[in-house]
Amino acid sequence: MIEASCHCGAVRLAIESAPETLTDCNCSICRRYGVLWAYYRPGQVRLVPPDAATDTYMWDDRSLAFHRCRTCGCVTHWAPSDPARDRMGVNARLMDLDVRAAARVRRLDGAVTERYLDD
Repeated sequence: MIEASCHCGAVRLAIESAPETLTDCNCSICRRYGVLWAYYRPGQVRLVPPDAATDTYMWDDRSLAFHRCRTCGCVTHWAPSDPARDRMGVNARLMDLDVRAAARVRRLDGAVTERYLDD
């Protein structure tokens, strides 16, 4: 079990396993947030406390809700608006450095082609 936490500690994510791969995306929102995404099935991630105070932001087709801590503003994760979608993203920049260092980082060109640059 690993943990990701916002700066103030009000929002924590308990995650079943360390990520093997992280995604560094340059799309319009990810580059502004400065995040590295680790992808999981929603059942692999627990919000601690379950009612942690987050605000959400949705745009465009409103298929993803980006969550951030109401206190310190750190982007913690995104969740699909469709509960049938079995994938969510956790901001790996909120994980310990040693957890991130063990993962491969893939660069996704989400700004132009929506393809991985290292494939």
